[in-house]
Amino acid sequence: MNVLVVGAGSMGVWFARTLREQADAEIAFADTDSHVAGRAAHAVGGRAVPTDTDERFDVVCLAVPMPVARVAIEEYGPLATEAVVDVTGSMTEPLAAMAETVPDRQRASLHPLFAPENAPGNVAVVTPAGGEAVDAVLNALAAAGNEPFETTSAEHDDAMKSVQAAAHAAVLAYAMASEDVPERFHTPVSAGLESLVDQVVGGEAHVYGDIQEMFDGADAVAAAARELTDADHEEFAALYDQLS
Repeated sequence: MNVLVVGAGSMGVWFARTLREQADAEIAFADTDSHVAGRAAHAVGGRAVPTDTDERFDVVCLAVPMPVARVAIEEYGPLATEAVVDVTGSMTEPLAAMAETVPDRQRASLHPLFAPENAPGNVAVVTPAGGEAVDAVLNALAAAGNEPFETTSAEHDDAMKSVQAAAHAAVLAYAMASEDVPERFHTPVSAGLESLVDQVVGGEAHVYGDIQEMFDGADAVAAAARELTDADHEEFAALYDQLS
């Protein structure tokens, strides 16, 4: 199986390495930054191709930022002879673009629910048009210790409002609102939040920005914080009891 990975960032490299190690796939990278593509190819034992390549591949994987997923699918999807998949992080729009661009190919949207450095983990999967090539990709992910699970694009994107957009907003809001205090003052709750802050701010800013732009969730966190702030003692206790 020869695979083109479009986007040579950390998720693209993780996907490529997994298929290289678990399915002995031949890997090529295309990226707007040719130096990044070259480094990624060297890291996984693959090769870099120019962004205007017209070479054909068994599988094309889009590992690009969510805002450019449709454009990338329209440009590179037709290079796939068997399957097009994406690991962009949203599902509804990429799957729609695949259906419009390559309706006769196998198609799947995959969302690894972890940063690559935290692999393996759960991988959400929507497969509107399966087949041997998609099965080979999913089997490789599973062989690496990941747990692919089937969902729907609507269920996935709705879940991301809570587990990504709202969760990130809540953690970052705590970071913005809290003050530095000596470590000896931290409680188990605040220490846990500090650890979460370190985890979130250790990522890539544009990725977190894309998530906030793609999925509603931050507004709900702001509204909830305001409700807690405005509540009197009895109202606060009632809200607490509802949550517990």
